[in-house]
Amino acid sequence: MNKLVCTLALALSLGSLAHAQKSKDIKVNIDLENIKDDKVMVTVTPEAIKGKTTTYFIPKTVPGTYSTDNYGQFVENLKAYDKKGKELPVTKGDENSWKIDNADKLVKITYLVNDSFDNEKEKEDPIFSPSGTNILAGKNILLNTHGFVGYFDGLTETPYTVTVTHPAELWGATSMTDLNQSNTVDEFKTSRYLELTEHPVMYAKPDYTTFTAEGMDIIIAVYSPNGKVKAADVTPMLEKTMRAQKKFLGNINNNKKYAVLIYLSGMDKEDATGFGALEHPTCTTVVMPEVMEKDQLAEQLKDIVSHEFFHIVTPLSVHSKEIQYFDFNNPKMSEHLWMYEGITEYFANLFQVNQGLVTEEEFYTRMAEKIEHAKEFDDTMPFTVMSKNVLEAPYKDQYRNVYEKGALIAMCLDITLREQSNGQRGILSLMGELSRTYGNDKPFDDAELFDKITSITYPAVGEFFKTYVSGNTPIKYQDFFAKMGVTPAMSTKTGNPFLKNMQEPLIGVDQTKVIFVRPDLEPNAFFTTLGIKKGDKLLAINDKAYNLDNIYDLITESLAWKEGDAISVKISRDGKEQVVKGKVKLPTEEVSGWKATDASKATVRNAWLKG
Repeated sequence: MNKLVCTLALALSLGSLAHAQKSKDIKVNIDLENIKDDKVMVTVTPEAIKGKTTTYFIPKTVPGTYSTDNYGQFVENLKAYDKKGKELPVTKGDENSWKIDNADKLVKITYLVNDSFDNEKEKEDPIFSPSGTNILAGKNILLNTHGFVGYFDGLTETPYTVTVTHPAELWGATSMTDLNQSNTVDEFKTSRYLELTEHPVMYAKPDYTTFTAEGMDIIIAVYSPNGKVKAADVTPMLEKTMRAQKKFLGNINNNKKYAVLIYLSGMDKEDATGFGALEHPTCTTVVMPEVMEKDQLAEQLKDIVSHEFFHIVTPLSVHSKEIQYFDFNNPKMSEHLWMYEGITEYFANLFQVNQGLVTEEEFYTRMAEKIEHAKEFDDTMPFTVMSKNVLEAPYKDQYRNVYEKGALIAMCLDITLREQSNGQRGILSLMGELSRTYGNDKPFDDAELFDKITSITYPAVGEFFKTYVSGNTPIKYQDFFAKMGVTPAMSTKTGNPFLKNMQEPLIGVDQTKVIFVRPDLEPNAFFTTLGIKKGDKLLAINDKAYNLDNIYDLITESLAWKEGDAISVKISRDGKEQVVKGKVKLPTEEVSGWKATDASKATVRNAWLKG
């Protein structure tokens, strides 16, 4: 390319050379240096617009959320200008679009962006925090790019150059490469709009660790508002987990860089409340409460990040045209959430038993829990139909089942493949074949996937899809477990002091915000061991006062309690306060599970779990 430019320089005039080199990128400037009233100024300079009108869009929804969020609600005062600085007519369309007249004269638009974290507690259905935005001047900006940058009608395939100006003390953690060496200016380039939205950046005072796993450079960045957690606190668990994941995947993935951005909420009035993560091809954005104990947080992150990391297989390497050419404001959803989310969630559990991070029995317990959780949803609704219509009622209410029955579909498909191949093939090898057939830039047609998989595997796989995925027949999980020599068995599980079956609260709150032990339920072993009775009011534990305002702290902190830990509880009974002291007795629950009992199936079972 350099030789070509030099040749052209000799042959062309300076003026024509300048014309030939004119950028075709859409240029964006995001000003984090001059934040006012928690609002960020964004300037967008497009390539020359053809036609008298154009429309600028901010996304209505984004990949991975499967919800309508309307990010345009956070944009205000959008203005369009010609080269003389004169304003062009702008008409607000719906909540996420702005029509610009005289667009052939357009040279830039400007607008202010508010953050979504501030209004989460006010909204009945707030934006899921990991896909939201935070603007805290001088401290933290969670820059989910889809919340700050939009696109012009018909130009989603145009490259973007994004320049972020920011205070020198704030560093941007991302999987993108910063092309500017300045410590106050970052420059990022992406090939198209979808690629830009897949690369969030978290600005904060630097707190990160790095390591390399099987050729992939991984960065773990943490923002902890009160400094309670450092990146170094959670890295050992995540490094162990991600190294095991890379080993499990083998040569399926060849990403060179991956970032885990961890935002810890201080649980203040205007802070994040939606905990979990949002996946991207080379990044995961995580939001969790800061109040959790470090060990408990690391354990939670292990399961969360392991799920999101496996999305590098699907939908990154294997996906349909609906995802490749995602329509942010009129989305057409794919039929295959059983694969995008189901296989991903299954891998997040399978790799742990495969790599020795959990026992075989623990793996069965996890699958048994998913069977129980799946019962909360419509077991006769075809998964393909639910997936295709997941943004609309009644299907959107079934979405959470992608992590329960979706994973179980993947497990049963894996078992079918192992059975048909006498243990030689499984779902991991299948995804490897599909990755080689399709890949990052070659999407499949939604309607062709089942036939394609059947053609490279076995007729029984096609029947499985027809019966249980596109069909309405509930899966008899015991039949599939039996193929691997696994039969039903009861097991004992440690519960939570304040939750019955990890779901129903054993405590309530009165009109004065005081926490009490519910009188309509039998107290568990935690309460009875300490002599705490029905109706007792819980005022403080280990000298920390609790009420409705910090009840979430109580639940999350209790997750770190261990059997035999010393504990003191200040209670009020019949109007009199007293302190009871003793040791923590964690409740146990009998749960349905599975156990390997047929030794004759040991070979195929080991191939399933360890192969």
